[in-house]
Amino acid sequence: MSVFAIGDLHLSLGGDKPMDVFPGWEGYLPRLEANWRRLIIETDVVLLAGDTSWAMSLPAAKADFAFLESLPGEKWLIKGNHDYWWTTAAKMEACFAANGFDSLHILHNNCCKVGGTALCGTRGWPFDEPGGTAEQTQKLMQREAGRLRASLAAAGDAGQKLVFLHYPPVFPGSEGGAQPLLDVMAEYGVARCFYAHLHGKSIRGAVQGTRGGIDYRLISADALGFCPLKLPL
Repeated sequence: MSVFAIGDLHLSLGGDKPMDVFPGWEGYLPRLEANWRRLIIETDVVLLAGDTSWAMSLPAAKADFAFLESLPGEKWLIKGNHDYWWTTAAKMEACFAANGFDSLHILHNNCCKVGGTALCGTRGWPFDEPGGTAEQTQKLMQREAGRLRASLAAAGDAGQKLVFLHYPPVFPGSEGGAQPLLDVMAEYGVARCFYAHLHGKSIRGAVQGTRGGIDYRLISADALGFCPLKLPL
């Protein structure tokens, strides 16, 4: 069993918001599927780091979920900023069960254990973008930190805890980052963190490598060339 990760699939099979209009995304879906089927088998686990579907509701996302279900592996989804279909974990799991999407699972206040490794995560929150008040930003950041803590706590005595976020927890040129999230990772001894969200020119400036004792890796789909990343465990 192997673990793979990728974010920002931005599927729109049941809608009309194709990503192919953006430079570098031309014909990305066949490329993604070919890479996925070449690398991944049914017993593998794939972590999808947010922005999985453009759909605005669970029913509207069914075509995208059906596509994912057709691919090999167990898929664990975290929330991204464009996952407008996202609702409560109970409702999402019920939707998956009712439609036979048996390989899809929600990562939210819980974890996925693969041997001695626990896959943990949450959406995160942008710490350096304009909009909203400082008080609102702090409140939302603390909420996400609480969700990350719940996910890491669910890992129990797992020998290795990997964290997956949608938003980057660190940015180039910033001394800190999403400090409440960084504090939780330090509290639980997290050594590796994977994040998505960044595209195009932003990929070049992404923080990758070790910073503050944590190794960071960008896993947005276009940053990976639409090829799921196999994680060394």
